[in-house]
Amino acid sequence: MNQILAALIFFTRLPFWKIKEVPQECFKHVVSYWSFSGWLTGGMMALIFWGASTILPHGVAVILALTSRLLITGALHEDGLADFFDGFGGGTNRESTLRIMKDSHIGSYGVLGLIIYYLLAYNLLVALPLTVTPFLLLSGDTWSKFISSNIINYLPYARKEEDSKSGTVYTRMNLGEIVMSAMGGILPLLLLPPSYWPVCIFPILVFFFICRMMKRRLNGYTGDCCGALFLLSEISFWLGAVMSIYIK
Repeated sequence: MNQILAALIFFTRLPFWKIKEVPQECFKHVVSYWSFSGWLTGGMMALIFWGASTILPHGVAVILALTSRLLITGALHEDGLADFFDGFGGGTNRESTLRIMKDSHIGSYGVLGLIIYYLLAYNLLVALPLTVTPFLLLSGDTWSKFISSNIINYLPYARKEEDSKSGTVYTRMNLGEIVMSAMGGILPLLLLPPSYWPVCIFPILVFFFICRMMKRRLNGYTGDCCGALFLLSEISFWLGAVMSIYIK
């Protein structure tokens, strides 16, 4: 439970740290329990969307749902996505990419990337049926976090530990942690109609594509890469859901 609590402290701005003091070592395992933080963030998005959609237009409910996660996480993943776009867009080699990604100032690639990302996210979610959207918000969050968490087993950390933005280098998952992470990611999928289950393949494809990019450019991953990988995996999940509707 300490590891799950550490993940909630690390990945959200909510005052979970008031519950109990968590050993610092637990924060090296937060990615292994990332999918469980999705139960909170994805669940909140689903709840906000469901409540708002009963009294407000569909598009407004989508905006409120997306905003709720931004407030809960402090735009942690979006910051990583912007840095990822800046680094891979403006960098030409490993050193320049890592240097740009560590810069706290957002560049043109990061700004444009976030604008395009949210325009796409909004239009995809608006295209989904009202009745199934809450379940796609929850399961898309948890499944994408589970898939993305495997990056710590697939690639080495690209920086030295003392150069890490968070001051923490994640420990690779053992078998028990892989099982726990999988449970956190898979169980919410059971709420979805079976016809939507095939969309789970989209985040897996994105995972291997983005990891290939990271391996070629950085020979590893960073914390920013984790956030970017999650958001890109999640939007591919929503894209797959919309495609499944139009293909029918």
